[in-house]
Amino acid sequence: MRKRLAEETVIFISVFKWFFLAMCVGGIVGVATYVFLKALEWSVDLTSSHSYYFLLLPLGLIASTIIIDHIAPDAKGHGTEKVIEAIHKASGKIRPRVVPVKLFTTIITFAVGGSVGKEGPCAQIGAGLTSALADLIRFNDIDRKKLVICGISAGFASVFGTPIAGAVFGIEVLFVGGMMYDVLLPSFVAGIVGYQVVSSLGLTFPYTTLGIVSVPQTNILFIEAAVGGIFFGLCSLFLIELMNFGEGLVKKYRFNPAYTAVAGGIALIILTFIFSTEYLGLGEHMILASLRGEDIVIYAFVLKIIFTVITLVCGGSGGIVTPIFFIGATAGTAYATMLGLNKSVFAAIGLVSLLAGAANTPITATIMAVEIFGAQMAPYAAISSVISFLMTGHRSIYPSQVLAFKKSASIDVELGKEIEEIIPQFHKRKRTLMDILWRIGETLKEKIGKHYPHG
Repeated sequence: MRKRLAEETVIFISVFKWFFLAMCVGGIVGVATYVFLKALEWSVDLTSSHSYYFLLLPLGLIASTIIIDHIAPDAKGHGTEKVIEAIHKASGKIRPRVVPVKLFTTIITFAVGGSVGKEGPCAQIGAGLTSALADLIRFNDIDRKKLVICGISAGFASVFGTPIAGAVFGIEVLFVGGMMYDVLLPSFVAGIVGYQVVSSLGLTFPYTTLGIVSVPQTNILFIEAAVGGIFFGLCSLFLIELMNFGEGLVKKYRFNPAYTAVAGGIALIILTFIFSTEYLGLGEHMILASLRGEDIVIYAFVLKIIFTVITLVCGGSGGIVTPIFFIGATAGTAYATMLGLNKSVFAAIGLVSLLAGAANTPITATIMAVEIFGAQMAPYAAISSVISFLMTGHRSIYPSQVLAFKKSASIDVELGKEIEEIIPQFHKRKRTLMDILWRIGETLKEKIGKHYPHG
């Protein structure tokens, strides 16, 4: 009896401790997010009032590159990736200087028109502040990691106005196929408090103001959503592979960062003159237009992928989830246009499915669909998100994610390693559908070879 009381007392103290700490994290990150987003809004309003503000792109990318390289290299890229890396490799230890550097360089990138998002900087700023808090109260490595994960959750929830999806994102994004249940309570508390803080300060969330998306009750919609999941998975795969190709190119040839920034800025200027300014910055107006069912050029998602990859590979600082939303919503519109389906519904499904596929976060994506578009969207968003998640294979827009399960029993991968270290190998199992198809393919190949020996 005494042992049971001791156990319950310890658990109660632990719950109280993490509830209190998570509330503090939510409050700190919520205020920091509000300040950052208001500064971002001010800078964008200042520059976008000039018609050719995007001509400053080379200068902005150079400035971002130089500041990050000389002051805080950890602030490079799209934010969340560096936080994931810090959690897995440094127990969540993030240098305090990352916070102001990330804030400043992201504002510069946005001001000149760089195609980036705002969630990555908020996650990195939140993680940086919580890492400093953990050092202040002398936390060990395990507790520091928990606190930093709460910072990610609060940052995501505060930016998009989705407290539950934000909380789940923080614990789902670290592992592919695994979730850290020991951080579930503080992540939920931090996400909800962060959301409440920014809301009370007057911040509005563009996607949640749309209201519930009307979903037509047809028997075939589930199948259409499932097929859409394949399409959105391929779009996610294209984004990941193009990002990897761009980053690999820069590493392989060791281009001077300043020259890369200038080249990237010039490329974006040329593309902007050809295709318009619609693909610069956040592009939230295009996301909203897609969700309202308006006509969007069918190749818009491809252009956004190209603009985003060039910006991030060439020294831009910012997140990648908002561009993912843009790509997903416009890809959904393209899918619906090609098949004559409801554009608004599939823009919404595409928005969350791209997040599931590119970031390996199907649970977050499904919850987000419910929070933004209503419960009636849940089954269709869920099936599309899970299929998109599986379609990307063992890849991710966050290469520091750790693989916790195999997406197919026919593929050999080493679990417990980071995605960037994974080399998948096809493993042919006997008496399975895959084995039968393989045998049929080999037989056909052999017969064709006999009939046409010279090709």
